Amino acid sequence: MAGQVKRPDTAFSTDRIGLFRRPQRTCKKHLQFVASLPSLIPGTGRVDPAHIKFREPLFAKRGVGGAEKPDDCWVVPLHRSVHDRQHNMNEKQFWREQGINPLLVAALLWLHSGDEEAATIVISNARYIGEAL
Repeated sequence: MAGQVKRPDTAFSTDRIGLFRRPQRTCKKHLQFVASLPSLIPGTGRVDPAHIKFREPLFAKRGVGGAEKPDDCWVVPLHRSVHDRQHNMNEKQFWREQGINPLLVAALLWLHSGDEEAATIVISNARYIGEAL
């Protein structure tokens, strides 16, 4: 149709906080490291690197939906039973009930990736990290 404007592939490619959608940034080495750590919350089963899906502008973290996963820097170690609960309810409410800011924990684990001693200290103090600032 003459005069019709062709929408570029990037049109409507931002979520509500204005962060551009992009392919997931993955890091298998970091996921393996997080899976080797103790769980952030007691539970049963193996420890998974649990992705945090909710959006948080303060951390420049966009939200994801459906089968989409956030970047691998946004993971924390959770036992399988706890990981299932995390995703089977309102995720922000889950973390409020735990008294943990998972984005701070994930960012610190990313910063200390590969350093088991530092990461264990972060996990041990997860409930106090936000208060310490």
